[in-house]
Amino acid sequence: MKEAKAIIAKHNNTEYLSNLIVELIQDKKGKDIVSLDLQNIPEAVADFFIICHADSTTQVKSISDYIEHELKRKLGIKNIYVEGKENGEWVLVEIAGVMVHVFQTEKREFYQLEDLWNDASIKRYKTD
Repeated sequence: MKEAKAIIAKHNNTEYLSNLIVELIQDKKGKDIVSLDLQNIPEAVADFFIICHADSTTQVKSISDYIEHELKRKLGIKNIYVEGKENGEWVLVEIAGVMVHVFQTEKREFYQLEDLWNDASIKRYKTD
């Protein structure tokens, strides 16, 4: 984790990482991408939550794999925490203060994670 934080610090902050991850999700056609800025919420477990969904478990896995691969390739980060790839319904990718939640459509609708952080600054990204 120290390695990742040092690399992100070199690029100024977690907002840089957050923006890069959104671009990666857009590359793989993730849907309804939302970035929650949690930096001003003391009890938050991360600086940013990025949430998106896909219509199939295959696409959920593809998006999370692509994020992991490209962060390693572009930033040289080796240790990225990934959980949930086995079933592909909700994959969590966590790196240096940014938590990415890639849901299958039905799971996102059920959990409504965005609604848990009403105090966050929310940025929505247009997707096709």
